[in-house]
Amino acid sequence: MTLGSRGIELVLATANSDKAAEIADILGAQGVVVLPRPSHVSEVEETGETLVENARLKARALCRATGRPAVSDDTGLEVEALGGAPGVYSARYAGEDATYADNVAKLLAELRGTPADDRRARFVAVAFVSFPDASELWTEGVVEGRIAEAAQGAGGFGYDPLFVPDDGDGRTFAEMTPIEKHTFSHRGRAFRALAAQLGTVSR
Repeated sequence: MTLGSRGIELVLATANSDKAAEIADILGAQGVVVLPRPSHVSEVEETGETLVENARLKARALCRATGRPAVSDDTGLEVEALGGAPGVYSARYAGEDATYADNVAKLLAELRGTPADDRRARFVAVAFVSFPDASELWTEGVVEGRIAEAAQGAGGFGYDPLFVPDDGDGRTFAEMTPIEKHTFSHRGRAFRALAAQLGTVSR
């Protein structure tokens, strides 16, 4: 484990700036120092068939490139009416170069006419750390909810304007403040669990 003057230090493996900001906020609140992803490191192709495999690919690549422990995540939205899709393909649901808006539009189109009771979904996030000694650590966070019939809210990113968590008050993630969202989001749960595990690991 790399320890700085402020605590545990992990290099960010994600190239997504929105995810990076959330991970840094969540881990920072747990006393973990998140170092920025070096700009010279190329993006890692997500060729895995599961969230864990993709998170591992990213963490290992940044660990090798920097010689430091690296932290990554991979996240999937699983919609019951779509047989669990988009799942591992959530970020590229509408195509390899899809924007957030493209993915939201495709999901709404796929669910057009689906009754509210049949719009059940869950977000799953995997938080993963790869260490220079080749050891690994990962945790998972899950939040159950439903898909709204229209995008609501201007905050968050990705599918946040559509996802209404069961543990909330009826608002989408995009209608919440970051602190509210982190309280029970999939990413919040995964990275708080990871921070707890890091506290038990001695390297």
